[in-house]
Amino acid sequence: MNLNYINLTTRVCVCLSFVLLGLSLLFNGSEREMTTMVGFFKLGSWISAHYFGVLFGSLMLLASVLVIVANKQKLSMLSFGLVLVVAVLPLLTLFDASRYIESLGGFPILGSGQGVIKYAALIPLALALFSSRLSLTQLAWFNYLPVAMVLIWIGGLKFYEFEAKGIVSLVSTSPFMFWLYELFSVQWASNLIGSYDILFAVLLGVALKIRRSELLIIAMLGCSAVFVMTQTFLFTAQGAFSAQTLLSGLGQFVIKDLWFIANLLVILNYTLQLNSKKA
Repeated sequence: MNLNYINLTTRVCVCLSFVLLGLSLLFNGSEREMTTMVGFFKLGSWISAHYFGVLFGSLMLLASVLVIVANKQKLSMLSFGLVLVVAVLPLLTLFDASRYIESLGGFPILGSGQGVIKYAALIPLALALFSSRLSLTQLAWFNYLPVAMVLIWIGGLKFYEFEAKGIVSLVSTSPFMFWLYELFSVQWASNLIGSYDILFAVLLGVALKIRRSELLIIAMLGCSAVFVMTQTFLFTAQGAFSAQTLLSGLGQFVIKDLWFIANLLVILNYTLQLNSKKA
C-alpha cells in the first residue's frame, strides 16, 4: 500500500471532521460544550456561548484548509499550532466537575466529557502531520494513546446502567448491531460492546509492544470497526443524515471518531514499515 496514499487519507479524515464540526458550531454555536468552555475560562463577560461557538467553528474551518494545503515550514508550524489550540481548549475543561456524573461519584464517570476526551486524538495527529522530529515508531505509540484512552474509558462506562440505556436508540436502529438486543438484555449487550472495546485497545498495545505486524493488523481492524461503526449512526439513527443529526450533539460526538481512524492510519504506516524491514 502506498504510504503517500495513507498520509493523504489521514489528512482527509482530519479535514473532513473539521469541516463538519466547524459548520456544526457555526449553526449551533450555543451547544452545551461551548457553554461549558465559556464558563470554565470565565469568558462570559466577554463573549456569549453562541459567538464563542462561531469563533471556535471558524478556527476549525481554517484548520481544515491548512491540514490539506500545509506543505511549507512556516505554514506547517501555523497548522500545528492551530490544531493544538483546537485540541487543548476543550481538553482543559475536563477539570470542570460538570463533565462528570456527580451522582455516580464524579471522576472518572464521564457525562458530557465523553465527547471532550476525543480531542486528545488531535495532539498526536498534529505531530504526525506537521512534525518531522519524531520517528514513525514514536508516532505510532503517541497515536495509540488516545485510541486506547477512549476505547478503555468509554468502553468501561458501558458497564454502567446509564450508558447501557443511553446507547439503546443507536444500537437498536443499527442494521449491524440491532441483533444484540434480540440475544441479550440491554445491559448485557452494553457489557459485550464495552468488553470488545477494551479487548482490542489492549490487544493493539500488546501488538505494538511485541512488534508483530500480523497481530497489529488484527488489532487495528478490531479498533477501526468501532470507529467506522459509529459513523454509520449518522445514517441509521432516528432522523439520520439530516441537518439536525449532522449539526447536533450526535453529529458532533460521532464525527470526532474520524480522528481515531486517522490515528490508526498512522499506526498502519508503522506496520507497513515493519513489514518492509522483514521483507
